[in-house]
Amino acid sequence: MMAPVISLIIIGVLAVSGVYVSWRAGRLDRLHTRVETARAALDAALVRRSSVALEIASSGLLDPAASLLLADLAHDARSARSGRELAESDLTRALRAVFGQPDFHDSIEPAEGADELLAELESTAQQVFIARKFYNDAVAVTVAARRRWLARMLRLAGGAPLPEFFEIDDTLAPIGMGEQGTDMPHLAG
Repeated sequence: MMAPVISLIIIGVLAVSGVYVSWRAGRLDRLHTRVETARAALDAALVRRSSVALEIASSGLLDPAASLLLADLAHDARSARSGRELAESDLTRALRAVFGQPDFHDSIEPAEGADELLAELESTAQQVFIARKFYNDAVAVTVAARRRWLARMLRLAGGAPLPEFFEIDDTLAPIGMGEQGTDMPHLAG
C-alpha cells in the first residue's frame, strides 16, 4: 500500500524536475538567440557608422589629411575580423579628434548636405552606443545563466560558445549640429 504512494511521489518529483530542467535549457537557448540578435544589430550599427564616416571622408567637407585618416580607419573597422574592437575604437577616436575641435564649424568647407551628413553621423554614433549596451547586457545575462550550477552540471548550454563582451571606445560628443547639438547628451560607454 505504501509502495504505490512513494512511487507516485517519486514520479511526480521527477516530472517536475524534468519540466524545470527543460525550462532552464529553453531559457538558455533563448538567451543565446538574444545574444546573436543583439550582435547582428551591433554589427549593423557599426557598419552603418563606418559607411557614414566613409561618406563624410569622400564628401569634401574635411581637409585632405582628415579625410584620408577617416577613410582609412573606417575601411579598417569594416574589414577587421580579428581585432575589430580596436579598429572600431580607433575610428571613434579619429571621429572625436576631427569633429571635436572647438573651431570645427569654421574649418569645414560649406557644402550642400553637410548638416545632414553630420546629423547622420551623430545618429549612427548613438545607435552604436545603444546597440553595444543591449549586446553587452544580453551577454551578461547569458553568462550569469550559464554559470548557475544546474546549467554547468547538466551542460544545458550544449556546445554553444560562451559569448564575449564587446568593449569599444564609443564616446563621441554631439557633432555637426551647431547650437542645436548643445542639448544632446555626450555619449559615454
